[in-house]
Amino acid sequence: MPIQTPSGTAKETMEPAFKIPDKGMFVSDYNKEIFAATRMPELVKILDTTLRDGEQTPNVALSSDDKLKIAQALDELGVDIIEAGFAVNSEGEADAIKKIAGAGLKAEICSLCRASTSDIDAALKCDVDSVHIFLATSKVHLEKKLRITREEARDKAVVSVQYAKDHGLIAEFSCEDGTRTELEFLDVVHKAIQEVGVDRIDIPDTVGVMTPPAMTQFVAEIKKSVKVPLAVHCHDDFGLSVANSLAGILGGAEEIHCTINGLGERAGNAALEEVVMGLLAFYNVKTNINSRKMAFVSRLVSQLTGIAVPPNKAIVGENAFSHESGIHVHGVLSECSTYEPMRPEIVGKERTFVVGKHSGVHAIQNKLREYGLELNPDQMKEVVTRVKKWAESGKKLDDAELLAVAYDVMGQEAEPAIKLEEFTVFTGLNFTPTATVVLSIDGEVRRASETGVGPIDASMSAMRAAVSKNIVLQEYRLEAITGGSNALCEVTVKLGDCEDAKLLSLGKSVGSDIVTTSVDAMVEGLNRLWHRKLNANVGKEKRRAY
Repeated sequence: MPIQTPSGTAKETMEPAFKIPDKGMFVSDYNKEIFAATRMPELVKILDTTLRDGEQTPNVALSSDDKLKIAQALDELGVDIIEAGFAVNSEGEADAIKKIAGAGLKAEICSLCRASTSDIDAALKCDVDSVHIFLATSKVHLEKKLRITREEARDKAVVSVQYAKDHGLIAEFSCEDGTRTELEFLDVVHKAIQEVGVDRIDIPDTVGVMTPPAMTQFVAEIKKSVKVPLAVHCHDDFGLSVANSLAGILGGAEEIHCTINGLGERAGNAALEEVVMGLLAFYNVKTNINSRKMAFVSRLVSQLTGIAVPPNKAIVGENAFSHESGIHVHGVLSECSTYEPMRPEIVGKERTFVVGKHSGVHAIQNKLREYGLELNPDQMKEVVTRVKKWAESGKKLDDAELLAVAYDVMGQEAEPAIKLEEFTVFTGLNFTPTATVVLSIDGEVRRASETGVGPIDASMSAMRAAVSKNIVLQEYRLEAITGGSNALCEVTVKLGDCEDAKLLSLGKSVGSDIVTTSVDAMVEGLNRLWHRKLNANVGKEKRRAY
C-alpha cells in the first residue's frame, strides 16, 4: 500500500499497520511511515506553567506552601523548567517563587515578566534562574490594548531582553498572540531580540486558534530566521492544544509549555501528560519526564487546586484504563493491546474492570477473583443476570454491591467473626483526635487506642491496631446521598494485607453520622478480610496473631 510521506514521495510498504510491541506502547505503525522523512529533535524540553498559567484557571488560588509542594512534585517528575509564577503580581506570589527558587530543585526556576524592567527587577529579587518575558504583537493587542506602534513594541522587547541578560538571567521571549501576528513583524522582533542575546523564543497560540497543519508550517517559517531554540505555548479553546503542541515539534520547536491536567485560562493549556506520551508514542521523541509519576502528580494538583480531573481525561482520567464492555474485557484479559494504546503502569495507573450493564462473565468473574471469590458456572450466570438487571434500572453498581450479590448467590456471607463492643472518639480544637475501640474477635476481646489527623483517621487506626497492623486501608470513599446538615452519607472502605497483595476486601455502610458510618463500613471490611484469611488455610494460632 503506498503511504504519502511529508516529502511528497510515495513509499511502498508491506508492513502491518500494527505489531504487538514489547515496550508497552501500542500505536499504529502508519505514524512511523508518515513521519519517516521528518527530522525530529532527540529530546524535547518541558516548561511546566501549572503554577502560573494553571493558577489562572478560574476559582483556583494556591497558597505559598501548596505551590512549593507542586513545584517539588514537578521536579521529581522531571520537568526541565518550572514557571513558578508572576513575581510582580503580588507580595505573596513573589514569596512563593522565592521559596521555590531556594528549595534546591534540579529544574530551572522561571518567573513570568512583562517587557518591563520593573517586572524583571521583581523576578531578580526572587533569585530565579530565568525570566519568561512577554509582549503582545498582534494588531488587535497593539492598537486596542497596548496602544503602541510596532516600532515601540520592538524596542520594548529589545530593552527588556537586554536588561535580563545584563543581570545574568536566562531569557525566554514570547510574542503574545503570536499566531495572530503577521510573520513579517514576528521576524522583525525575533531578529532584534536575538541580537541582544535572547536564549529561547516561544510561539504562543494565545487563544487557541491554530490547526495542527497550520501550526507546523507556522513554526517552520519562523525557524528559518531563528537560531535559538523555539518553544510553543498552546491553549485549548478549540480542543487542539495538545495536537498543536505536537505539530509545533514537527515544525522545528524543541520545547513545549504545558500544565498538569491541562489547567489554564479559559479552556486551559496543553496537558503535560498528553503531550509527553504523544511525543513518545507517535514521534518516538523523549523528554526528561518520568511518566510513571504522572498519575501521582495529577492527583496532587487536582487535590490542591480543587479542580477534579474529568473521568474521561486522556492518560490520567479515572476511565482512561477502565473497561466495562464484555467484548473489551475479554480482549484485554487475553492481550491488553487489543483495547489499550499503552500499558497503564507506564503512566502510574492501574487497569480496572467496571461492572455494569455492558459487562459479561469475564469482567465479573475477574472482579470477584480480586476478592478471592470463585463461583461455579450456574452461580456466575445468576450473578451476571442480577448485575445487568440492577444496572439497567439506572443504579450505580460498585464493588461492594457486587460482592453483596455474589455472597447472596453463594449463600456464603458468614456470621461476623469481628464484632464492635465499644467505641469512643474524642476530638476538638487544639486537641489530638483519639479513638478507643473494643472488638470481639472469635470471642477474644481486644482493646486499642490510637490518634489520627481527624476522628475518622483515629477510629480506623484503632480498629486496625486491634485486629492486625498488617491491614492496610487502600481506599476510603465518602459520598453524600442527601443534602443538608443531617444528610445521609455512604462510606466505602477497601482493605488489603501488606504481607499478601492478593488479600482484598470491601466494606460499605450508610448513615447520618460520618464517623460511626465509617466505623460500620470498617467492621464489615475487616470481617470479609478475616474470612478470606481463614479460607487461605492459615492455622488457628497464626490467625489469632493476625
